[in-house]
Amino acid sequence: MVHNLSSISPSNPENLYTMTIDDLDARLIALLAAEPRLGVLECSRRLGVARGTVQARLDRLVAREVITGFGPDVSPVALGYDVTAFITLEIRQVAGHEPVSDGLARIPEVLEAHTITGGGDLLCRVVARTNADLQRVIDRIVDVKGVLRTSSVIALDTPVPYRVLPLVADVPRHGSRST
Repeated sequence: MVHNLSSISPSNPENLYTMTIDDLDARLIALLAAEPRLGVLECSRRLGVARGTVQARLDRLVAREVITGFGPDVSPVALGYDVTAFITLEIRQVAGHEPVSDGLARIPEVLEAHTITGGGDLLCRVVARTNADLQRVIDRIVDVKGVLRTSSVIALDTPVPYRVLPLVADVPRHGSRST
């Protein structure tokens, strides 16, 4: 299958996610996830394919935003943030989510925010140094213009940490989603 990569972009999402990855893509992603500091030449040696093939696959996976980064994974706990909480926000809908999201992005302890369905409008994953420090973080969130109220739950443990490799392994077997 030949793909016109120039038409694949975040501004053209109907093409962005309709293509599937194959077994080589999955093996390359798994290899780099396990050993992110490997170079293209070493990846090609371990995968048994040409260096140019690995580079082309990597470029394509990055262009399609299948691979979204190569930075190190950092542990908030190692930085002194021992508390993780999930905070549901109810916001004033007049100006939409963007102004609130911009305000949340200025709070370092807000690791991610998602618009959601259900009783709230946004769900944030936040970290704090202690439970008392979590109150300070929540106070900063409530101070964001447009936030009406919050509801929080503290994570006690992480029995299944964030992961995507099971999805990567599953795609070549079952194909990608279609739009």
